[in-house]
Amino acid sequence: PIINVLAADFRDDRQIQPSVDDKTELIFKEKINLEKIHFSYDDGQPVLSGINLCIECNTTVGLVGSTGSGKTTLVDIILGLLDPKKGSITVDSIKINQNNSKSWQRKLGYVPQSIFLLDDTIKRNIAFSASGNQINNERIIEVAKMANLHQYITTLSDGYNSKVGERGVRLSGGQIQRIGIARALYNNPEVLILDEATSALDGVTENAVMDAIHNLSNKKTIIMIAHRLSTIKECDVIYFLDKGKIADSGSYNELIKSNQKFKEMSNML
Repeated sequence: PIINVLAADFRDDRQIQPSVDDKTELIFKEKINLEKIHFSYDDGQPVLSGINLCIECNTTVGLVGSTGSGKTTLVDIILGLLDPKKGSITVDSIKINQNNSKSWQRKLGYVPQSIFLLDDTIKRNIAFSASGNQINNERIIEVAKMANLHQYITTLSDGYNSKVGERGVRLSGGQIQRIGIARALYNNPEVLILDEATSALDGVTENAVMDAIHNLSNKKTIIMIAHRLSTIKECDVIYFLDKGKIADSGSYNELIKSNQKFKEMSNML
């Protein structure tokens, strides 16, 4: 998907600083609304059809569905990396457009499934978007604590100055993923988006990462694409996508009772 190509640019805040076209500073205090969203790629085959979705501020929302159901495309649209063919996104009733899209992106933090690491220190990898003399060491420790990473770092002889090795070879999968969460939090985003961020992890590591995410509940608006349904049990609301449409929504327990496909998926994963 397009997000894998553009993730590095998106994470680098230097790519999304205000520009001459960034005329309106958005305020997000109430809700994000996606209204009648339609999207198709060049082949004309619809990927999303008539998506209506509401995300309340400081809630945790899960997006689930089988492969090809449109989850990642929907997230790409929320991130502003794709424009819908029809429909609109509003933030507190203000439509996202070319005049305020950069302002919107500055409110977002993104954690992909695969985290890119520099062959550098833990500190430099968390403060990925900052130049060397602009790194805020207090903020690094703060977000590392939020990501359940600080305690591990304090056991290292060089602490935050420990080198991670090429592609994070000296770290476990869970530690790399938690660096990704800390990195996404470094610029204090109002919305945190996780795209199957724990799918490659074992159960114990996944639980540690999910604890870090749940610690942010009620402090951030969190949008999660889930690979394992166990990771979204605590979401305030879950949207179940099927063939590019929202087939159902509700809490985990509500969907287990009301939607047979969702129940079957929960038994499989």
